[in-house]
Amino acid sequence: MADRAATEPAGARPPGPPPGGSGVVAVTKTFGAVRALSEVTLDFPRGAVTALMGENGAGKSTLLKILTGDHRPTGGHVLLDGRPVELRSPAQARALGIRIVPQEPEIVPHVSVAENVHAGALPTGRGRRLDRAELRRRTTADLERLGFTGVLDPDLPGSRLTAAQRQLVEIMRALTGEAKLIAFDEPTSSLSEHEADTLFALIGRLRDQGIAVVYVSHRMREIFRLADRIAVLRDGALAGVQDARDTTEDELVRQMVGRDLSAMFVRGGVATDRVVLRARGLTTDHVRDVDLTVRAGEVVGLAGLIGAGRSELALALAGDLPVRSGTVTLDGRPLPTGSPGRVIRAGLGLAPEERKAQALFLHRSIRDNTSIAVLDRLRRGRFVRRAAERELAREYTDRLRVRAPSIEHEVRKLSGGNQQKVVLARWLARRPGLLILDEPTRGIDVGAKAEIHRIIADLAEEGVALLVISSELPELLGLADRIVVLQNGRVTGELDRADATEEAVLQLAMADDITAADATARPTSPGAPR
Repeated sequence: MADRAATEPAGARPPGPPPGGSGVVAVTKTFGAVRALSEVTLDFPRGAVTALMGENGAGKSTLLKILTGDHRPTGGHVLLDGRPVELRSPAQARALGIRIVPQEPEIVPHVSVAENVHAGALPTGRGRRLDRAELRRRTTADLERLGFTGVLDPDLPGSRLTAAQRQLVEIMRALTGEAKLIAFDEPTSSLSEHEADTLFALIGRLRDQGIAVVYVSHRMREIFRLADRIAVLRDGALAGVQDARDTTEDELVRQMVGRDLSAMFVRGGVATDRVVLRARGLTTDHVRDVDLTVRAGEVVGLAGLIGAGRSELALALAGDLPVRSGTVTLDGRPLPTGSPGRVIRAGLGLAPEERKAQALFLHRSIRDNTSIAVLDRLRRGRFVRRAAERELAREYTDRLRVRAPSIEHEVRKLSGGNQQKVVLARWLARRPGLLILDEPTRGIDVGAKAEIHRIIADLAEEGVALLVISSELPELLGLADRIVVLQNGRVTGELDRADATEEAVLQLAMADDITAADATARPTSPGAPR
């Protein structure tokens, strides 16, 4: 892994000591017999960005929830500006100037962006009716102040927002009123590179204004770009706090997981000549004339910028979006279109990007979520054989090392990495010929990410054909045998593992059209035999 010098971009904030203190926590938190935080003492100075890192389950979310009044500590105290405070509710924390931008945005679908941003403080006129003109004026001013003009329409309903736009609405909501401490929890997981750059500039302005910023992310480049200091949690305890200028990625990883993950991407090639998926001229409302081949035992990466059509291509293959023209075969047989159930029965599985919204039944158990795709095999007449269902769930959760008290544990209570493993367990139980993984490590810590990479490598060795979509180029470069690049709904080129670099992928991803693609890539025959 690279050190700070290799990851810090030009123009980053020059080094300097962070000014005076603002928030301090010295807390313990238990849930029954489980100790989530053990005597964690940590300060968040004004005018400094404190990065909070650790594996999923290390205690980061619990610490943030104590700061924002969602949880009360079992022991210890919280100080704000040197004075003890009891944070009994999120409303009280907000009134004291503590804000959080959550990883999963909470958007009211049937009201506008402006109403979502100013929820709880809507301007009223005569008869206490909503003053829409004043609301729009305030929101337009907020957009200009925060640098989001042109990205969000104040009148757009919440139901029509993209994942990135929902995240921006949460950021705007947190920044209304006077703030003393703002926590960002994985804020760029749904943002494009341009939107992320706008956010980073905003965080720089907040720091310069003397606000204490807490930044939670698993993305090392972001951490080293933004942070003045880095605090690492491990198993509910504080593993250490260091100046960001005096540490490296490898040191942080060792603190977080207790082992060296320098070989986390290493895998051998096991691809065969047997074609599992073959798409020719595939056209939908979002992609045009896509040719794509994936072989048994092969990992094909699908790269492109936000809006390139990667997820839409995956949904079309999975039967969730209509196909306008072209042919798709799976193991030589025509793949049904427009019917997810028939596609699954044909042997294709999809683990979508939004696992909570699109894949998981959050209030159901691990057992229910694992077995849902194979109930036809578990039934005897009209009834599910519960013993067989429990055996199946235990087999795959043990294989994928899902960390949970039991298979009856609710999925919503799992960490992001373990939730992703449950999604994968479902498809492993189904034994698909082709598995599509859309952002399989989004919002997952480095330890869990390495385990997901191991699972992908194991599946390839077993002969499963894998199509992996990821916005993290190092991940694709490490995992994929080939990388197919989309831009504006069309394939602009394909790169073999030996030829693939971040620069080559980005050149294809930003090509204005197919003719602009680099001559060293094959622009018209992705998936052709090597």
